[in-house]
Amino acid sequence: MFKNALVSVSDKAGLLEFIKPLAEQGTRIVSTGGTAEFLLKNGVKVVQVSQQTGFPEVMDGRVRTLHPLIHMALLGRRTHPEDMKLLSQHGIEPFDLVVGSLYPFEEQKNKNLSDEELIEYIDIGGPALLRAASKNFSAITVVSSNTDYNWILEKGETTLEERRQLAAKVFSFISTYDAMVADYLSKGELTQSYCLAGERIQELRYGENPQQKSYWYKNNSAQHGLHHAHILQGKALSYNNILDLDAALQCLRDFDRPTVVAVKHNNPCGASSHVSQELALIQGLKADPVSVFGGVIAINFELDLKTAQDLGRLFLECVIAPSVSVEAEVELKAKKNLRVLVWPQWRSPTEKYQLKTVLGGFLIQEQDQVTRWDSRWQIIGEAPSEQKKRDLEFAWKICRHLKSNAIAIAENEVTLGLGMGQVNRVEAVAHAIERMKTHHPEAQDAVLASDAFFPFADSIERIAKAGIRWVIQPGGSVKDQEVIERARALKVNLVLTGVRHFKH
Repeated sequence: MFKNALVSVSDKAGLLEFIKPLAEQGTRIVSTGGTAEFLLKNGVKVVQVSQQTGFPEVMDGRVRTLHPLIHMALLGRRTHPEDMKLLSQHGIEPFDLVVGSLYPFEEQKNKNLSDEELIEYIDIGGPALLRAASKNFSAITVVSSNTDYNWILEKGETTLEERRQLAAKVFSFISTYDAMVADYLSKGELTQSYCLAGERIQELRYGENPQQKSYWYKNNSAQHGLHHAHILQGKALSYNNILDLDAALQCLRDFDRPTVVAVKHNNPCGASSHVSQELALIQGLKADPVSVFGGVIAINFELDLKTAQDLGRLFLECVIAPSVSVEAEVELKAKKNLRVLVWPQWRSPTEKYQLKTVLGGFLIQEQDQVTRWDSRWQIIGEAPSEQKKRDLEFAWKICRHLKSNAIAIAENEVTLGLGMGQVNRVEAVAHAIERMKTHHPEAQDAVLASDAFFPFADSIERIAKAGIRWVIQPGGSVKDQEVIERARALKVNLVLTGVRHFKH
């Protein structure tokens, strides 16, 4: 049984059920401010921190537990006679249980408070006492999460290894807390040291493959994220589902008109935009009717009954939409394994930076952004019509979300053929054309987008042979003039954007 406990929490959920049985068994409870008031009101005998220290809580609670008579009881080493003698001289009983949580900084920073107001939620005493107790885990059980209350109460005692794991949990918890504060104070800008604060949402069934363990974490510095989506039905999300949902939503965010994006293996495999939601869906599903099988669908309009019926004819892994009608929800229940997600805030601002792990470290870069039709783009050939501009802009946006080397062919804002992930551009062109001929042999006036420049004229020759007369690409090759001249000779119009959109 625990003899002497220090309790200081901001989150009172489950606290009374945990502490009251201990107090009834004889555990001495030392507590602070609001926590002490809460326990006393509920019939738990409490020693105020100020009674132990002989010093009042001051500065509106900024200084409570920051006192030698508290930290000596936390840091005193049981195996050091000098430490124990010092505690005895001051009449201090060492703590063997510490229960603590920190000020809710994450919750408060989302409330649009002023700097002066939010700074008061930067906890100082809490991390100090938790760290001190965790350093002394050989003798102290440290509880930083109310999810641990029940099993500790049931056990009554903890082993050295369990105390070690609880201490590790504390240091991880505090590091994420500090990272949130650092991100806020730096206004999201990168500093010399970078801390990624995350909290586990769940353990997934497995990773990309069954032999790989995987976990889903949320970024504590981000206000919005896919973890806020509500899962209406279906099996639990897998690692690959989450990656594909993210890829679909990242692409969807570039479009304003009703749009459908289908993703397979982290690449868009079909997409369509239209003023009609119904036509956007029908055309998006027909863009590549083979690859969409077993894919993920994201739409930027309400999933209504007609949409649910159209989707219900296919085998899909996931569907995500801003909202789902009651009738559609009933219709989709027949597809028990289909994961249906609702996320009204899918357009919420994304993080400024993206991360990618490498051996022994990670890389950070700013998010890539694609622009709308820009008057500064260089047009070589005839002036495009308004519809042609929409098609070129549509293909350009889709191309940005394909793995490089990437080619997107489209017509009437529907993808006809996509080539991605090839080690040379001419093969990416060949793959896109092949898909177009397979699924859309009727195409008459398609446009093509390339995520980077054409290093040689061979791609232009293939494009012209396929009957495509409009190409949007960055330009910038040392052989640009050769490519341009060949395009002119073959009556292929070029739009040079000056901006590359590689995606590795």
